[in-house]
Amino acid sequence: MPARIKLIILIIKHSLYTGAAVDYASPETPTLSIDTSRQLVSWLHEQQLSIALSTYQIGKLFLLGVKPSGELSVFERNFSRCMGLCPSPNGFYLSSLNQIWRFENMLEPGQLHEQFDRLYVPQLSYTTGDLDIHDMALTDAGQLIFVNTLFGCLATVSATHSFKPLWKPAFLSKLAAEDRCHLNGLAMMDGKPSYVTAVAQCDVADGWREHRTQGGIVIDVATNEIVLSGLSMPHSPRWHNGKLWLLNSGTGEFGYADLSTGRFEPICFCPGYMRGLAFHGQFALIGLSKPRNNKTFTGLALDEQLTKRNAQPRCGIQIVDLRSGDIVHWLRFEGLVEELYDVIVLPGVRTSMALGFKTDEINRVISIEQ
Repeated sequence: MPARIKLIILIIKHSLYTGAAVDYASPETPTLSIDTSRQLVSWLHEQQLSIALSTYQIGKLFLLGVKPSGELSVFERNFSRCMGLCPSPNGFYLSSLNQIWRFENMLEPGQLHEQFDRLYVPQLSYTTGDLDIHDMALTDAGQLIFVNTLFGCLATVSATHSFKPLWKPAFLSKLAAEDRCHLNGLAMMDGKPSYVTAVAQCDVADGWREHRTQGGIVIDVATNEIVLSGLSMPHSPRWHNGKLWLLNSGTGEFGYADLSTGRFEPICFCPGYMRGLAFHGQFALIGLSKPRNNKTFTGLALDEQLTKRNAQPRCGIQIVDLRSGDIVHWLRFEGLVEELYDVIVLPGVRTSMALGFKTDEINRVISIEQ
């Protein structure tokens, strides 16, 4: 795949009450197709929310919403190897290859910029170097916490250094840029970091890759105890409605951890490699990717489940009703986008756009603090 891909896709038309597939192609670019379930757009409209998602595969931030006309809005910007997303009071944070960006909404309540009710500007950045940052979250005090996967620790930003370490698993003998256990997920509870996921309990460089099928663990940050084990490449732990939910990505199962018994309780199967989990009321939004054809993603139980169900892996978003475990809505990417990392919801946002650095728009958006 070329390093630089020209992709022009701003607004995809889509009836509020019908599903549709939309293709974009030109002689210079690969095809991108976005397909949705029949009622997805009406669900977004009824729930009064938008979705933000990241794909590091092609370095894109996508913002999905509903136009005033009732059509699906898809807006994208380029950020190299963007991964972790984290909501903030007036916008969100995004991690990229060597920086963390804080996006702020520049519009006042009720104000519109063209058709958009949110205009997100990359207002602040921290240069971190390539730490392979995965999940991010804000504490109740407003401190940004991120999973520093390269060093296997939780960290925060620094005004003078690449990062400030805050916590590491007890089984790691030192902080080293070796991705020993592939720490990747962070769950907050009562505004504090509470649980993390790792692919393996391993203390040698890149050692997690030999334990992909059953080495996955969940660690209690406060006690440093392993509260759940035997998982397969777990991701995206989240505390919601009194339960610790997570993605058992290597098996394709979404469920919750029964902390009293130390067991994982699946509630549904999703046809793809899961990363990215957000909640809105009784609904879970799950990011799906097509597994890469390499040693990291082959030989997992997910392959067997897909074969058993006569299904092909998908890339997109699955919306699950937590009360039934049913997948009630979905969005699917075909072609150019094959992998996602994170998904967040933007409540109260109808349709949004963001500024980037590839065009001159950012030169003309100037605001004055009152």
